[in-house]
Amino acid sequence: MANNDTFQQIISAADRLFYERGYEYTSFKDIADEVQISRGNFYHHFHTKDEILDAVIEFRLAATRSMLEQWEAEADDPRSRIARFVRILLTNLASIREHGCPVGTLCTELVKIDHPSQARAHSIFDLFRAWLRRQFELLGDRDADAHALHVLARSQGVAVLASTYRDKAFVEREVNELLDWLAQVCARPPAAKRRKRRSR
Repeated sequence: MANNDTFQQIISAADRLFYERGYEYTSFKDIADEVQISRGNFYHHFHTKDEILDAVIEFRLAATRSMLEQWEAEADDPRSRIARFVRILLTNLASIREHGCPVGTLCTELVKIDHPSQARAHSIFDLFRAWLRRQFELLGDRDADAHALHVLARSQGVAVLASTYRDKAFVEREVNELLDWLAQVCARPPAAKRRKRRSR
């Protein structure tokens, strides 16, 4: 049990440090110091930083799946679920203003250094995209995937500028505009109804 606790502590510390400092600028020593374990104990769990990165990505994927499942359980309405995704910009505003989006910053860094794990890191975005697409499909949206990508792209852009300008009012305005856009999408007749009207 103690070994498993240490393993989880290493992953948790690495996850935070990769987010706050970046993968390249976080060393074995930084993580070991954060967890307060010896280098020997550290190497018992991980032999390379890439192994830690893979574990962090798996940790984030599991956390994302759990969050999305919770949103599914807490709201029956797909529009409310999408709105919850949009509002995460406000929910996590303090950390986003300080460090950017944890998914976006990691993916960007791994692309820049052409890291072998970049595709696995991108799968977190794939998870969000598939989930958002499903919500739009439940709304009868024939452009579900395009709208899922729009929400992802808009939220990532807002996160980048939130970190750049640290302007809370800007983020609030962008979130409200995206929610207004969502309301307009939801107000359109579902694709099946539009087809029936055209056939008359």
